[in-house]
Amino acid sequence: MTEWIKRITLQGNYVRLEPMGEQHIAGLTEIGMGQDFWNFMLYGEINTEADMRNWVSDILEREKKGGDLPFVVIHLESGRVAGATRYLNIMPNDRGLEVGGTWYGTDFQRTAVNTECKYLLLTHAFEVLKAIRVQIKTDLLNVRSQAAIERIGAVKEGVLRNHMVAPGGRIRHSVYYSIIDSEWATVKTNLENMLEKYKK
Repeated sequence: MTEWIKRITLQGNYVRLEPMGEQHIAGLTEIGMGQDFWNFMLYGEINTEADMRNWVSDILEREKKGGDLPFVVIHLESGRVAGATRYLNIMPNDRGLEVGGTWYGTDFQRTAVNTECKYLLLTHAFEVLKAIRVQIKTDLLNVRSQAAIERIGAVKEGVLRNHMVAPGGRIRHSVYYSIIDSEWATVKTNLENMLEKYKK
């Protein structure tokens, strides 16, 4: 892990993002096994705890090489694992990184969870790490993900055609979005307004 970015726990009103570890495998399996969103990821299907263990091991290996910083999302009210997300494509010399690899269990989709996760990750990136660019990418076929990214105020930069070969051989086109430091204040206000709507 580069000195620019280190393991850290981030907490808000709805979620806590804690560094991923093997202790999270059972909780991740419970909410992630057999979900449709794996069709848009590059890992293949996750149908057993062994599959999830392999996925976690792969992510932790990427962290050791300095490219990723993975988090498990804990839902504060229930204490349950809600999903996973991470910083990836970390470029300290260019003060840039990506937020991605994000997924949530069905119970936590379309709730405050994703909004607050993005708020915590982006706040840390721009205000602590002093990033000048954060990018987010998604599968061109994942319309729900694109809508969620656009809702927070990220700017669509374009489509990388024939970008990746997904498990099963499908050719994936990736949609790229970004937020730069001069846009962060506006995006932050937008996220705060979105979170305000979830208050009871």
